[in-house]
Amino acid sequence: MADKKTAGQEDVPEIPGFPATSWAVLGLLSFGEELSGYDLKKWSDWSLRFFYWSPSFSQIYSELKRLEKAGYATSRMVAQETGSRDKRVYRITDEGMTAVRTWARTAPVDPPVLKHGPMLRLWLGHLLEPEQMREVLGRHREFAETMRLRAEVDVEGAKAEEAWAYPTLTLKWAERYYASERDLADAMLADIEELEKERARAAADSVDSAEGKRP
Repeated sequence: MADKKTAGQEDVPEIPGFPATSWAVLGLLSFGEELSGYDLKKWSDWSLRFFYWSPSFSQIYSELKRLEKAGYATSRMVAQETGSRDKRVYRITDEGMTAVRTWARTAPVDPPVLKHGPMLRLWLGHLLEPEQMREVLGRHREFAETMRLRAEVDVEGAKAEEAWAYPTLTLKWAERYYASERDLADAMLADIEELEKERARAAADSVDSAEGKRP
């Protein structure tokens, strides 16, 4: 179903109601490169996964078929220098560029939805041992720091590409985001330690109070 034009937007082209994955794949092609499905997966792992998600190979190829059918992308077979079998590469069309530009400018922006696995476990902390909670947070801290370092490396690698100026900004955002996740994990570990100390003090006070009431 195509998006309807609203009043005052008569000149805005209508675009199909594709899922976000379609626009993400078309967006990867909008930088002007001719890319294979493998290239698109590599590029999405390099950028999209830090703030949205990275489509699987099957999703990418499914979306490429959809985009070709809509006239938003074209493909051709090219020989590889290594002598292996030919590969199919894709390029955005003028219609595709118009469509993805329209989508980027006019489609509603969905608010981020946070699904935080470690916090769900911590929420159920009354069912866990303190050491288990520390282990969950420790693994999350390690994951966050690993992602921060990867984003940091990718920022440096993208600086030389003028066309990737704005994706570089999203990588910088990812670097800061995962740094904050790392720091929040450290803060939660400190909170757990403080909670344990408070409970230990309360238990000791309770024992002292009970002993003080003995005849």
